[in-house]
Amino acid sequence: GFIFQVTSFQGVAVRSLSTSSPHDHPEHGRLVYKGNLAKTVLGVKFFSYSTSVFNLFMMPYIMLKSGIGVESLLVQAAFYGLIGLFTFVTPVTLHLLTKGYVIRLYYKDEVDTYTAITYNAILAEKVTVFHQKDVKIPDITKMFTTFYAKTKSMLVNPTLFPNPQDYNHLMGYDKSSFFKFEDLEEVKEADER
Repeated sequence: GFIFQVTSFQGVAVRSLSTSSPHDHPEHGRLVYKGNLAKTVLGVKFFSYSTSVFNLFMMPYIMLKSGIGVESLLVQAAFYGLIGLFTFVTPVTLHLLTKGYVIRLYYKDEVDTYTAITYNAILAEKVTVFHQKDVKIPDITKMFTTFYAKTKSMLVNPTLFPNPQDYNHLMGYDKSSFFKFEDLEEVKEADER
């Protein structure tokens, strides 16, 4: 009991010392969403990039030691193709799949704009600002796209919004559900008559 009290007290002390979260950006508005796979996406991309750099540096050494340069053209082509696949195709594919993964999403109520933070190709944070009216929902469900902000595909997990109303507003469901509710009331009235 005593050890638990001390550790919990230290946790409270540490929390009270840091007055603001590292993700507080008043210029972007209030934080409405935080992706839980941000570190995983960053780690996988970093691992992929470092493997590619390692491959590039090791290729001449492997060729020299294995004598592949002396072998037939077909063996050389197969070797370069395999190395090229892992060196270039994998990181590019990973980037294309994860470029729309939203790390954090901020909302400014007064202007109805969102600021989405994603990772760019060089693993730095990229800021995309868009208005709620710029949000388009794909006609068919796409694996790596929840919505389009203008033309950029964005991926969020609806269950990670602390306030579900924030997700509904982002997607425009609060507007459409209002009209649907009114339509439902009209149908009920017609049925009663």
